[in-house]
Amino acid sequence: MAHINRRYIDKYWLVFIIRGIIAVIFGCVTLFTSIVDVSNAITIISLFLLAMGIVDAVNALYCSRKRRGWINSVIDSMIDVIAAVALIFFANNNIISSVIIISVYTIVSGIIDIFHGFVSTVDPTDRFIRILTGVCGCVIGLVVLNAGALEIMTFVRFFGSYILIVGITSMIYGVHNRSQNVEDKIARKEARLKTPKKRKK
Repeated sequence: MAHINRRYIDKYWLVFIIRGIIAVIFGCVTLFTSIVDVSNAITIISLFLLAMGIVDAVNALYCSRKRRGWINSVIDSMIDVIAAVALIFFANNNIISSVIIISVYTIVSGIIDIFHGFVSTVDPTDRFIRILTGVCGCVIGLVVLNAGALEIMTFVRFFGSYILIVGITSMIYGVHNRSQNVEDKIARKEARLKTPKKRKK
């Protein structure tokens, strides 16, 4: 069995599963339903961002008790909530403002995922997943920001595809880290069994 560095195993795999489920649901709604009204589309995106922000905020509170990993969740939560609030209260269903907010959010989220991929993990699979998600976010965000001739619903579809990518990769990430956690427990159990007990003098 390969050596496992417990320091880098993500104990909070369930958070990624929950985030993935939320993202897949909203991604499918955005991509595969006939949304024709701009305000409805913006409302759906805002609800998605708020839901993700709440999950990250709860995770930050839980991680703060363990005194590790909470800052990442705080940053993710702040970005989600700020984008949702900006869409609800400042965009006012204005197409240009909504497109700018959505594209900037997507690019920033992508950059953060790339950063996490290079800095926050050493596992090759985790690193690949985070960097892939980040690159997709940056590319889609730039496409949305620069494709000014497209209709608003095309922008929404682009963002929906990004949400779907986030959902799928988050669930893969969570399942992989869950398997790491199980493997780690088995390895520690085997190590305890192989370690001879010290005799009392």
